[in-house]
Amino acid sequence: MHNNIIFEKLKHIDDFNNEYWYARDLQKAFDYKEWRKFEAIIKKAMVGCKNSGVDTSKQFVQVDKLSINVNGGKRLIIDYKLSRYACYLIALAGDEKKEIIAIAKSYFAYQTRRMELLDKQSNLLTEDEKRLYNRNLIKKGNYSLNQTALKAGVKNFGEFHNFGYRGLYNGETADDIFKRKRLRYREDILDNMGSEELIANLFRISQTESKLVRDNIRGQEQANKTHYKVGKKVRKTIKDLGGTMPEELKTPNKSINELENVEDIFTITK
Repeated sequence: MHNNIIFEKLKHIDDFNNEYWYARDLQKAFDYKEWRKFEAIIKKAMVGCKNSGVDTSKQFVQVDKLSINVNGGKRLIIDYKLSRYACYLIALAGDEKKEIIAIAKSYFAYQTRRMELLDKQSNLLTEDEKRLYNRNLIKKGNYSLNQTALKAGVKNFGEFHNFGYRGLYNGETADDIFKRKRLRYREDILDNMGSEELIANLFRISQTESKLVRDNIRGQEQANKTHYKVGKKVRKTIKDLGGTMPEELKTPNKSINELENVEDIFTITK
């Protein structure tokens, strides 16, 4: 297994699409046998965070976890929900002799810089550019999701994707969405979504793939159920935030194929 995949597998996503890692998981990944020694590294990283002018409380969130020992006894233990930046600082403060620490430095530094650039680029885009940008991400995301679903045993991909749409769109299938948008024959529903609707679908796609891998989902039926549950969870998050339900969002006047200067805009994502 490529070592970078370790950190991808340990990654969690909250309801607001924020990435985080648990310190107890990183302790094992970083090959620290004793929690007290690893927590000392965390404390050192927290000092570095504070000295850099970043709010430590938002990067290192202390949580209590229930631990069950081999004899069945239960006790509360301390853990931390760590941001990407917090993980990077911990890697910087870790034992440089460990090969995994060097890999972690590279991984978290790259991911941090990558997200900074993506955020900056996204803020400068027009609505049509955002549509093109996110549609391209969805093409890549769906390809990756299909590869993961195939390994999980999915054979009917139309059925699999419809379960995801049904969860996100309150029971609507791709065909239902197509008819509601009044699209022409063979038009793609994703090519006729605004940036907000595309982002909701991108979140559904990425989280479904993560859950298929994380929970080791196997078989068409379980993969379908997983896709539906993730879609429904994304819908609930939108509702909880006071957002507009995806089926209520306006369909753009132009499809992706009709937008001008597609080639120039797509260079943003390369």
